[in-house]
Amino acid sequence: MGIADLLAGVTGQGDFGVWLGGLDGQAAFTHDADRTHYSASTMKLPVAMAMMRKVEAGELALDQPVTVHNDFASAAEGRFGVNPAEDEAPATWTKLGEQVPLGWLATEMITKSSNLATDLVLELTGVDAANAVLAEYGSGASVIRRGIDDAGAQAARISNLMSPADLAAVLVAVGNDKGASGEYVRDLLAGNNWNGEIPAGVPEGTRVEHKNGWDLRIRHDGGIVRPADAEPFVLVVCTTSELPDQEAQKLIAAIATQAWDNRHDLEAVQ
Repeated sequence: MGIADLLAGVTGQGDFGVWLGGLDGQAAFTHDADRTHYSASTMKLPVAMAMMRKVEAGELALDQPVTVHNDFASAAEGRFGVNPAEDEAPATWTKLGEQVPLGWLATEMITKSSNLATDLVLELTGVDAANAVLAEYGSGASVIRRGIDDAGAQAARISNLMSPADLAAVLVAVGNDKGASGEYVRDLLAGNNWNGEIPAGVPEGTRVEHKNGWDLRIRHDGGIVRPADAEPFVLVVCTTSELPDQEAQKLIAAIATQAWDNRHDLEAVQ
């Protein structure tokens, strides 16, 4: 059963997008790769990249202290706070009112997918800077316009969007960045603690530099897979569907298995 067969098996149950290719940015297999989905936590990768650009420029420092708080300016009007019940990364919440290094927040943002840490990093980096990273590598269809849990912005239909092709383009950029920032971001992605999608479909111990995202009806994952016996490849799968969440995870893992099985010749993927 190929990737096309797996996708045929969920026809009519939602929107599914796939981009598979090499670090040269050339696609070997795509399916609705330009369709945008609500980004969920995949937007945290461009946020991390924007942060590192400001670190390189001397505008931020990974060791600078940041006071942990839960009060942010909305992209619409007023202010908002992150809903702790929807944040599955508790460590940042234990630091409320305390100062922590920016680098610690970045690690929580990527490896634990902390929503609170994300909004703290985004507050310093700026939404425009994060969106500029995405726009530089993507098609322009994917956007970052607000922080996580910005209820006022959500009500005003201000959303973050991501397509498989654009997330793949960002991953290709990260994978080809030979500088210290590229290495830093790749190591963050490789330390991701949530591994129920792409990593679940490849052999245990394989390095996968990935960022996933999930919400109601949403389950995405995008990453660079580094086999020991083949060239690295980039895989992004975005799902907005009626599938039970575990089934969406299994679908992404099954697609990753197909990519892995064809790692020596991605063009053979069906």
